[in-house]
Amino acid sequence: MDIEIIISLIFFAFCAGAIDAAVGGGGLIQIPALMGALPNYATATVFGTNKLASICGTASAAFSYLRQVKLQWKLLAVIAVTAFISSFGGAACVSMIPQAVLKPFVLFMLIVIAIYTFMKKQFGQVHFQQSVTTKTLVLAAVGGLLIGFYDGIFGPGTGSFFIFYFIRYLKVDFLHASALSKIGNFMTNFAALSFFIPTGHVLFSLGLIMAVANVAGSVIGVKMALKYGSGFIRILFLILVSVLILRLSYQMLFTS
Repeated sequence: MDIEIIISLIFFAFCAGAIDAAVGGGGLIQIPALMGALPNYATATVFGTNKLASICGTASAAFSYLRQVKLQWKLLAVIAVTAFISSFGGAACVSMIPQAVLKPFVLFMLIVIAIYTFMKKQFGQVHFQQSVTTKTLVLAAVGGLLIGFYDGIFGPGTGSFFIFYFIRYLKVDFLHASALSKIGNFMTNFAALSFFIPTGHVLFSLGLIMAVANVAGSVIGVKMALKYGSGFIRILFLILVSVLILRLSYQMLFTS
């Protein structure tokens, strides 16, 4: 592989890590870059290599958030376990549900999320301190199962769905939702790699090089999120969801 291509992938991995650490959606940057650089490889290999790079950045971001943001361990455990199980199941069912069926539904949900977040100016701006009740744990489990399965079977916008769900149903702000989403994303990535590695769909040398850049980007992304808070993350969130909407719309209209 040419050195120019490797350098470009390092750059895109860094940018993906920074964006993903704050609001998720690093795959929007990293996957197209890998597809362009690896045109002769199977899609599963592209996804597997992407997961290897991104899981390192996600782990770094999750660790940084856990040191700076106070989170309930019971909540984290429920999200982690349910996200892993359902993502693993989603990956196993990936051939059963065509993407042509999922894309319109995902596009509709993203539009609803964007409008809701934009109209409700205070959405995700306040964090409510609450005890971890059975109801809270059940809601966390439902979110982990649904979004984890979605990530295993399709994927685009997983971080955005996690963040929106945690704000809406767990009553946290954007900062705490981003922190919780990193736990969920780490486990869904781990579940996916449990499929991709045994089947030989990971380019380890390239994935590890990109992982270093992804981690460096995630450090920057977390620092920006912690420094500027929920208002800053809300703006990035709306931008990212808008990009996702445009991307899926383009795919449905011009590449189907």
